[in-house]
Amino acid sequence: MVNIKEDQHLNTLNHSCAHLLAQAVSHLYPGAKFWVGPVISDGFYYDMDLGDVSLKEEDLAAIEKEMKKIAKDGKKIVRHELSKEEALAMFKDDPYKIDLINNMDEADTVISCYTQGDFTDLCRGPHVASVKELKHFKLLKVSGAYYKNDAKNKMLQRVYGVCYDSKEDLDAHLYMLEEAKKRDHRKLGKELGLFMISEYAPGCPFFLPNGMILRNQLENFWYEEHTKAGYVFIKSPIIMSRELWETSGHWDHYRNNMYTTKVDEHDFAIKPMNCPGSLLVYKNGLHSYRDLPIRMGELGLVHRHEASGALNGLFRVRSFTQDDAHIFMREDQTESEVIRLIEFIDKFYKVFGLTYDIELSTRPDEGYIGSIDTWDRAEKALSDACHHAGKECKVNPGDGAFYGPKLDFHVHDSLNRVWQCATIQLDMNLPERFDISYIDENGEKKRPLMLHRVVFGSIERFIGIIIEHFGGAFPLWLAPKQVVIVPVHHEKHLAYAKKVKAALEAVGLRAEVDDRNEKLGYRVREAQTMKVPYTLVVGDGEEADGSVTVRRLKHKETASMSLDECIKLLDTINRDKTYEE
Repeated sequence: MVNIKEDQHLNTLNHSCAHLLAQAVSHLYPGAKFWVGPVISDGFYYDMDLGDVSLKEEDLAAIEKEMKKIAKDGKKIVRHELSKEEALAMFKDDPYKIDLINNMDEADTVISCYTQGDFTDLCRGPHVASVKELKHFKLLKVSGAYYKNDAKNKMLQRVYGVCYDSKEDLDAHLYMLEEAKKRDHRKLGKELGLFMISEYAPGCPFFLPNGMILRNQLENFWYEEHTKAGYVFIKSPIIMSRELWETSGHWDHYRNNMYTTKVDEHDFAIKPMNCPGSLLVYKNGLHSYRDLPIRMGELGLVHRHEASGALNGLFRVRSFTQDDAHIFMREDQTESEVIRLIEFIDKFYKVFGLTYDIELSTRPDEGYIGSIDTWDRAEKALSDACHHAGKECKVNPGDGAFYGPKLDFHVHDSLNRVWQCATIQLDMNLPERFDISYIDENGEKKRPLMLHRVVFGSIERFIGIIIEHFGGAFPLWLAPKQVVIVPVHHEKHLAYAKKVKAALEAVGLRAEVDDRNEKLGYRVREAQTMKVPYTLVVGDGEEADGSVTVRRLKHKETASMSLDECIKLLDTINRDKTYEE
């Protein structure tokens, strides 16, 4: 999907359409008042106060009709500039606009508004030249939204919509939205028995048996690849004392997002991040320059307090496992280590069929630590590493963390939606705070640099992403149920079906026999509904010649092959982690 907010033309088009929506609502609901109508990544919305009127989804058609009528009339959209006094006078009967005006930055000595026909709205702009350019739009849904996003304030009504230049582009967008609904990881997670959320633990997912198979496969893959790449592994405690978090800076700067408790009248906190634990492990021993780099991995369970309204399936949770690694290195090793990491992350994402863009976030304008010279060297090392790894990186100026620059990997899924997953962060702060060191070739203590990095980001969120990316139809190696064997007659062919199952399990494949007293077609369709990659049907003919009839998910065609041939094929696909559509 195109990020409408980041596309200058579509941004302008959608913001203009938000004003068109407001104008239509003002015609249909006289007395309506409007708060804000920003552009978002997949369209726009407008928050409005309609008094006692409560909009329903079926009301959107009438609003669309009025919008089309206004657009056909073709009025120009005209910008006006006002002083603060003029703006207050113009919107004197609208408390929401008065609030906006009174809270504007003092530097905004000139306030702008836009007029189209009988409707004027406060706005910085820009807008398209005329409402006649707003032909291809769709209102998508209506929901509630608190004024200023504060639950203590009045509940407003929020109408969402989207606008494109052409019917074809709009239709394509709407198709993708429908596909996204079908792939919703919360819906598929329930249908496929992957995970659940309980009211007894908001934001803390429970993984069900099928979900644990998927999760274990991901974690096993993670450990295997990291072992090959020379990582060592640790496990740090979930709860640690206040003094540790004061040393790391989290107690002062992140405490509102941390869960704290008292043990023996002493303050403790459940870890929101794994980094301090890794630093304690590093500091536990002496290190020579010859030991570096040390690549230290941890699948660490962390907890962060998120607002209840922000919780969203596996995408936004309070309890999650970060696939962390911390690399302790000499400064001269920075570029080579980052190149290794980029190639490592690239290898991971290729397995899942995910493409990505890389963004380099550089030194903030203020509040950073370290010298500008150190920052310049660090940023150059990250940029050069991307170049030498054969990757382009877009520079995001001033968006680095206060402790160092970073590379963020923006992953594109099968619907071309973008997710921020992997990151490589160069840290010049925590090594100083924890006073870690190594002995250089001259026998002197030196401060190592530290790289924070994740590949998945978090196990839970990545599972949510790949559920939607694959639409629940996982590649063979990840699928909780890899093969279902369906005997034509549940009793007559059961013994042969069990023989096939045992042969598959002997090479490490996960297989089940569906011997229920149901029709053959029903059992085959159910295996497809449960998105099992391979269904093997066995009857008289298959039993007689030691074969199976193979049906792949999403394919109507079947193929007959010997059992040995089938096992060899599935074993190869499983071991190679290939994905077949």
